Amino acid sequence: MKMNLVLELMDVPGQLVSVLEPIGTLGANLVTVIHKREFKNEQGMVPVHITIEGERENLFNVIQKFDDLGISIVEMDGVVKKEMISTLLYGHIVDQDVRDTMDRINSLKGVVITGFDIKLDGEKESTALITLETDYGKKQFVFDKIKEIAEEKQLLMINEV
Repeated sequence: MKMNLVLELMDVPGQLVSVLEPIGTLGANLVTVIHKREFKNEQGMVPVHITIEGERENLFNVIQKFDDLGISIVEMDGVVKKEMISTLLYGHIVDQDVRDTMDRINSLKGVVITGFDIKLDGEKESTALITLETDYGKKQFVFDKIKEIAEEKQLLMINEV
């Protein structure tokens, strides 16, 4: 069985080698590697396309190992595993510790803030547009968690901008 994956890796020395190492040790074979350094995103991540082959169980063990190592799988056999979502927060965002808000959202497993644009209006309430990348199928979970944070900080949240 063959499996095509697109991973997101930090563009730092040794990252690619550390990702490829578990493939052989878990009984799978590496068929293809395409490392696209010129397509770096805002977080310094680059897409790496790999094709692996082996027994079904071995391939799923590789996928599990990638998950354990925190390696983001963006696409698996042509199926997108990540999605972009956005939401608005309205209120005294800065006064309610904007850094804490961002850190709490980024601490959610499979979620990363890719954009945080804030419009300030002096001492009045402000508006923040938050753009997120999340694992496919986790949209409602992410919105629920952000809503909890917003309610705790007395902010209004508007889903799906």
